[in-house]
Amino acid sequence: MITVIIPALNEEETIASVVTFAKGQPQVTEVIVVDDKSLDKTVSIAQENGAKVITSTKLGKGASMKDGILCATNDIIAFLDGDIDPYPHYTIKLMTDPILQGEVDFVKSSFNRNAGRVTELVAKPLLSIFFPALIRFNQPLSGMIAGKKSLFLQLDFRDDYGVDIGILIDMHLMNTRMREIEIGYIENKSKPWQALGKMSKEVAQTIIIKAASSKNPNYNFEEIGVLNEIRSQMEFALDSHLSSLNKMIVFDMDNTLLQGRFIDTCAEKFKFKKELMNIRSAESDAIILTKRIATLLKGKTISELIEVAESIPIVNGTKEIVVQLKQRGYIVGIISDSYDCITNHIKTKLGMDFSLSNELEFSKSICTGEVKIPSFLFSNPKSLCKHSLCKTNALLSILEKYNIPKENCIAIGDSINDLCMIKEAGLGIAFCTKDELVNHHADIVIHEPNFTELLTLAK
Repeated sequence: MITVIIPALNEEETIASVVTFAKGQPQVTEVIVVDDKSLDKTVSIAQENGAKVITSTKLGKGASMKDGILCATNDIIAFLDGDIDPYPHYTIKLMTDPILQGEVDFVKSSFNRNAGRVTELVAKPLLSIFFPALIRFNQPLSGMIAGKKSLFLQLDFRDDYGVDIGILIDMHLMNTRMREIEIGYIENKSKPWQALGKMSKEVAQTIIIKAASSKNPNYNFEEIGVLNEIRSQMEFALDSHLSSLNKMIVFDMDNTLLQGRFIDTCAEKFKFKKELMNIRSAESDAIILTKRIATLLKGKTISELIEVAESIPIVNGTKEIVVQLKQRGYIVGIISDSYDCITNHIKTKLGMDFSLSNELEFSKSICTGEVKIPSFLFSNPKSLCKHSLCKTNALLSILEKYNIPKENCIAIGDSINDLCMIKEAGLGIAFCTKDELVNHHADIVIHEPNFTELLTLAK
């Protein structure tokens, strides 16, 4: 009998279909969804559709796969991706029949779609150098696989984009009988151009590390220099493509552009820190929280609030970085859950193109304590998440205004409030944060308070 394991992270839109598909296949007696600490309804939907759900012990697909294997009760295991809908009807049967019939011990799927850019530009050239026997696999990075549990238990699963190629190489090094099986046509999400650098690096590292650890005397590691040529050719292709696109970079403000939080600095200056902490601890509803915090500013003049903003240092060199980004064709702006009087001030100071934030109300230049939450922050039919308020809604709004696809956008933030925006942008950057989830979901993590690295990433 067969166990199907589905590593999943925020797949509420498709997980029901994938679980139902797996449960309906012959000889499948167990479906395990390994949740990678999803923030949406993935877990509850998977449970409602009859899957056994476990939470991964560590962030990353590799850890989720390993945890699923340890919990599986059957000797044959098939892995499915949680974001594909629909799967070709015979996917699981095609992958597992050769194993059940004793012909092979491991199967890797291929499907009717051109091999990806990282496959062609990085994986295959490196495999031809270090593991030429694996060149026969058309899609070595495919994540839909099947094999014997006893073999999977012997593997060292990587946590990054290298996990799938790592499994294939390990099976090869163990002299496993294996085969690639065509499963049909699937709609598979392509990575945005800006994210391919991270993926290519991790795939390349995995191949080289596996080759080095195999201690095969036939490997000529002087040929690793070929990797530099591969990367340079890929970067050239990416640069040529990106230079012709309309592009956008979106910054969070608090603890990103500013080296501090505006409302917390106000709390220190105007002596309402205790009241602010009480509101934060008492309110979980984002709308009520926003409105209650605004009441703490009642009676303050616009000049007093601007003075507070001026007291918070801006990350050194940011204005110069913005100038260069705009010269490269980027629309640059701020999306913040702070207040428009402050974000507009910072936008103007840095020479940015736009700012989107809550609208703090004033009467004769004195704050009334009222705040208007603009419609672009609220959930709508085009929303990409289920939050009632989310910066991603504002991101989609401004991208639509400038007619820029989200794949051509870079989003930079530091907190859980920026997480959806970081995940949905073409390139998501975590900036100087200690939040494990934000760092994990970001494509790039910047640890030092400096935006110079953007000039490398933003072509």
